[in-house]
Amino acid sequence: MNDDDDEALERPNLEGPSEELERLARESLEAQADPTDLAGTRRRCQRVIELYAQGQIIDAQDNFHAAWVLLCGESAAHFKLARMFARRAAELGEARAWTLEAMAWDRWLVASGKPQRFGTQILKQHGRWSLGAVDPAVTDLERAFYGVPPLYVQRQRAEQLQRQESA
Repeated sequence: MNDDDDEALERPNLEGPSEELERLARESLEAQADPTDLAGTRRRCQRVIELYAQGQIIDAQDNFHAAWVLLCGESAAHFKLARMFARRAAELGEARAWTLEAMAWDRWLVASGKPQRFGTQILKQHGRWSLGAVDPAVTDLERAFYGVPPLYVQRQRAEQLQRQESA
């Protein structure tokens, strides 16, 4: 522990729940570049769950940020909560949350061993990038409602990722 750590412990946290959720969401997105920081992921997810239990996640932005944190989590339970927060954010007027809900829904389905609905999750399977199984009953019209590109575009993204990795 250094002097900076000592000062941080002595300084009161002046951040309110909304500011904290925004910071946690930003940290979660930044941490995607280093997926080995599982302790940080767990800490952020646990903090969102604590704020939720305390009734501190109230408005559209709070729910949106909570959804981002949990979308970057590590368990099907995190992804299921992310979907709930994204839905609440969308219902409270945060239009970007519809796409977040689709992503959380797909991530939950994949984590549960089921085909994804929207094709938002690019997976590495057998050494290749792909969308994996996608429910054929979901239309591009429904994807558009959630702000998700058509399935062929999602497949092109997976192919592009594979080409970049192979180059």
